[in-house]
Amino acid sequence: MTELQHVLETHVEKGTVPGVVGLVARGKRVEVAAVGSRDIAATSPMTRDSIVRIASISKIVAAAAVMLLVDDGRIALDDAIGTWLPELASPMVVRTPSAPVDDVVPAARPITVGDLLTSRAGYGFPADFSLPAVTPLFSELHQAPPRPQLVPGPDEWLARLSRIPLLHQPGEAWLYNACSDLQGILGARVSGRTLPEFLAERLFEPLGMADTGFSVPADRLDRFTSLYQPRPECGLQLVDAPDGQWSSPPAFASGAGGLVSTVDDVYAFARLLLAEGTVDGRRLLSPESVRQMTTDWLTPAQRAAGTLFLEGQGWGFGGSVDVEAVDPWNTPGRYGWVGGTGTAAHIVPSTGAVTILLSQVEMTSPTPHDLMRDFWRYAADA
Repeated sequence: MTELQHVLETHVEKGTVPGVVGLVARGKRVEVAAVGSRDIAATSPMTRDSIVRIASISKIVAAAAVMLLVDDGRIALDDAIGTWLPELASPMVVRTPSAPVDDVVPAARPITVGDLLTSRAGYGFPADFSLPAVTPLFSELHQAPPRPQLVPGPDEWLARLSRIPLLHQPGEAWLYNACSDLQGILGARVSGRTLPEFLAERLFEPLGMADTGFSVPADRLDRFTSLYQPRPECGLQLVDAPDGQWSSPPAFASGAGGLVSTVDDVYAFARLLLAEGTVDGRRLLSPESVRQMTTDWLTPAQRAAGTLFLEGQGWGFGGSVDVEAVDPWNTPGRYGWVGGTGTAAHIVPSTGAVTILLSQVEMTSPTPHDLMRDFWRYAADA
């Protein structure tokens, strides 16, 4: 048993997760370990090609989709999104974050493409989910946790969002989640394709990401993991089986959390970013777009208020950027994000390191975080 296998196996034996796949790469040296099972009944082993819901790691991919269109010259970071999303051309903003949804003022300026990419458009989750302008994000839009079959199609989803006021003025504050779904809709409308079609053509097929998408075909369900939620009173409770929410294409392809993938597919995307947008001699993203994705765009005040962050992190496009060294995981310049299904994917451009962790337990308790902590400690020393 390798040391990486031992780290992961410890948490499987504890019952933290039924199974897990980990990858640690630095340059050409790549270590992969798959341990445990795809479900708690141990009907099949977790393998390197197991398909997992990557949840919020989808945000990085959604941001890359928008940057493809920036590179194409179809849109620019300072463009107002109302050109393509007229539903949000003249948004209203609650007078204060705690104000009722009908106590509003006009937005001081239009929402821009850059606002969406940096999650500063004014829509999304703050620390307090009970605020009046936040509650409809759950009740009307089904923003979290991902349940793809419950969400209406993009046009209806956007119509509902247009009736919800912004929590903050555009550019004022970092808020989580909603902007990544808006990036997906923007990418589809600008490209004239559905988001799954656009991503398949421009990213997944060129990168060989054959198992990445917004649903799992019937002939691959035998490799798809079950999804669980930890419950103190009864251990792991089944949330979604392989033939459940992801077994058919959803009406709404969520750029915020809808993708499934494998460790090798995620690694292919990570290598694209490390190579400054090039794969096998073919350029998919410009070096400037990759640099913008992996640069922290937040002010110190916005970082301090972003309570969903771990300590010492800022935000690039679609993912966090470490701005301070914090034991055991932060490395200044590290870019990536974690998914609420016990997943994480990061790159360190300065060293060429990649770390990927894929499991199948929603992070509603500290235990999956313990797995990530131990995995990142191992990766930092590897």
